[in-house]
Amino acid sequence: MADEAMARQGKTLTLSVFSRRKRDGNKLVVLTAYDLTSALIAAAGGVDAILVGDSVGMVVLGHNNTLPVTMADMVHHCRAVVRARPRVPVIVDMPYGSFHVSPEATVANALGLIKEGGAHAVKVEGGQQRREVIQALVAAEIPVMGHLGLTPQSVNRLGGYKVQGREEAAARQLRDEARLLAEWGCFALVLECVPSSLAEQVSAEVPIPTIGIGAGAGCDGQVLVFHDMLGLFTGLKPKFVKRYAELGTAARDAVARYAAEVRGGEFPAPEHTYDEKPSGRTDGSPANVSGQSGYLGDLAEDGK
Repeated sequence: MADEAMARQGKTLTLSVFSRRKRDGNKLVVLTAYDLTSALIAAAGGVDAILVGDSVGMVVLGHNNTLPVTMADMVHHCRAVVRARPRVPVIVDMPYGSFHVSPEATVANALGLIKEGGAHAVKVEGGQQRREVIQALVAAEIPVMGHLGLTPQSVNRLGGYKVQGREEAAARQLRDEARLLAEWGCFALVLECVPSSLAEQVSAEVPIPTIGIGAGAGCDGQVLVFHDMLGLFTGLKPKFVKRYAELGTAARDAVARYAAEVRGGEFPAPEHTYDEKPSGRTDGSPANVSGQSGYLGDLAEDGK
């Protein structure tokens, strides 16, 4: 992955990366991000796209599910991600209630996410019942990513977070709806928590790329939640999550060491303090906001 990031250094990926990866048989890598720091990390790691997911409601805002997330929440977090200038497409979830009233209201809300949030595309959960809103979004030239299987905004109707498409009728409906989403103009499709054999079948049948989360390796790409894959979120841990790091444990250990050193008088040490001699800039040049030391000025690590 580091090699991939280095290979395209300075290049900007657009939404065309989705169709291109599908055509060439190369897997797509998508990761959620909710702020500047996570977006910088995701982009530097070599992802193909960033999803500003409404999962922010659970892993950042502390809700029990995604339903309380608002349009203002999504615009706020999308702006923070876009400010990282990640050079990859930024896709944002349309939150619960923002596309459930009318096609006109849906388009207005999506335009807000594009114009105010800076996103390149929106993601909408649901199948057949979303025909009018998806077609309206596409007609308004707003790129749409679909989402089938376990749709978290339908948690009350589904009776909880459960694998979808195990029964023959449900599997047939999901396959039909995947084909419809492609026909209506979606550029990609998330498949969440469905049997891997079904996801593989759908991926072979539809012309648009499938992005799996709990849907097996047969999808055209994968997406995970930033906080889950890094071990930062200690709440629900689904079977499909692989933790590539345990940063939550490392962070707690770091805070414990900090607390111990403050209480023991070890921090701050002399190297963390300033002397009385001023150390202003002498070359008359402005601060370099793209480099840490220039931005921090006297507060930089080498400041005296």
